Amino acid sequence: MKIQGWTFLIIGIFFGAATVVYWFWSQEPTGTTALAISVGLAFMVGYYLLYTARRTGEQPEDDKNANIEDHAGEIGFFSPYSWWPLWVCAAAALAFFGFVIGWWLFLIGLFATVLALIGFVFEHYRGRYSH
Repeated sequence: MKIQGWTFLIIGIFFGAATVVYWFWSQEPTGTTALAISVGLAFMVGYYLLYTARRTGEQPEDDKNANIEDHAGEIGFFSPYSWWPLWVCAAAALAFFGFVIGWWLFLIGLFATVLALIGFVFEHYRGRYSH
């Protein structure tokens, strides 16, 4: 994870230099803002990867002499068939559509989004998948 973290930090430095050059060359605020946001996002991901690498210790991907099978084993739990992401997106779309129509529709969409997020987060705490 250290290599990935440093890669993102180097990308952030590149985006920073590109932002400065773009601003002086074009004087256009929209593209400059987008590039500046890219700098922040690259540094944020790079910091997270380096921080996580420090907490988890040496990983097989950090070893230059590691084999592919060195990282074999359980990766984690992945949600099987689930409808909740569809409902979260539909409720969020309703909330964003409420910005255009009126505050009343926004509040309905916000309420639906909260309910869908609760269902999405707690779907494995009940029924067939609960422990």
